Amino acid sequence: MENTEKLKNSKEVIAYIAECFPKCFTLEGEAKPLKIGIFQDLADRLNDDPKVSKTQLRAALRQYTSSWRYLHGVKPGAVRVDLDGNESGALEQEHVEHAQAALAESKARVEARRKEQNKKAREEAKAKSPKAKKPQQPRRPQAKSAPKAEKPVETRSLNADEVIVGKQVNVNMGKGNMAATIVEINKEDVRVQLGNGLQMVVKVEHLRA
Repeated sequence: MENTEKLKNSKEVIAYIAECFPKCFTLEGEAKPLKIGIFQDLADRLNDDPKVSKTQLRAALRQYTSSWRYLHGVKPGAVRVDLDGNESGALEQEHVEHAQAALAESKARVEARRKEQNKKAREEAKAKSPKAKKPQQPRRPQAKSAPKAEKPVETRSLNADEVIVGKQVNVNMGKGNMAATIVEINKEDVRVQLGNGLQMVVKVEHLRA
């Protein structure tokens, strides 16, 4: 018997419509600009589908079109597509400019939040550290010093314009960093692929250059 349980959230709805209309929607990589009025097309095609409601479709479509990877795809020369992947008109310049502005604003918010979190972390670390350091005792000469461990590779936080698909990054895993590649960009987090092939979703502030 076919499972007709209603989808729970926008993420599930987006995955479902991408499965139903793979030539229009995608879950990975750069997304294609959508036909103007595509919500009505979606509502008509899925009108009798018990898994999803019009309200859920509207919310999912809003989330999909505000994601970084969708806004990256709204660029000069790109063509809108309908549910079946057919071309449905070229992008107007004002729509391209609006998408670029929305993308820059979203990245700026993420950058500001990352800086605020870093500032808070520094303040908490400062508050926990002892106010007065004990005077250091003179070091006694050692007969033979043990070989020094290699210094960890110095990294820095990513700038907003560096958060792009294909970018080689380091993922901050607490005690160290792991090399990875950005494979998908969402609104406030990104999907990366580690060297062993494992993929994971992390916040932008956990990425290092």
